[in-house]
Amino acid sequence: MNHWLMKSEPEVFGVDDLAKSPRRTTHWNGVRNYQARNFMRSDMRVGDLAFFYHSNCDEPGIVGVMKVVKTGYPDHTAFDRNDDGFDPDSDLEQPRWYMVDVQLQRKLAQPITLVKLREHANRALKGLALLQRGNRLSVTPVSAAHWDFILELA
Repeated sequence: MNHWLMKSEPEVFGVDDLAKSPRRTTHWNGVRNYQARNFMRSDMRVGDLAFFYHSNCDEPGIVGVMKVVKTGYPDHTAFDRNDDGFDPDSDLEQPRWYMVDVQLQRKLAQPITLVKLREHANRALKGLALLQRGNRLSVTPVSAAHWDFILELA
């Protein structure tokens, strides 16, 4: 099993939105970075777990745990001219952008803030992609050791 961290801006789609989704499940669409796309298209498997991370907000942090319930498939929003994720260069025959389906497993009682995670950046969370300077990817892998340590913080 792989572990991931997936970012979303709570003003766009937050953990509460996922909690209100039918079966607490939705597609994770709108990713427009090739490396993050590759993770979803090629590396994510059904059963993988992911942290739901609120970004670009007053207090960024991990707010929930999700499970991948459907592997990568073409992101239909890339073909929708009325969607913010529209990509005029996308091709139905050879899709450029992919998404996965995720299901909320649990919302954390208290967010694990970015400030809290940074307290451990030079020790237990050394090498965590989220804490690397300049990393802005919306989907990143999380090692098993990092995953276990972060869950202990919850």
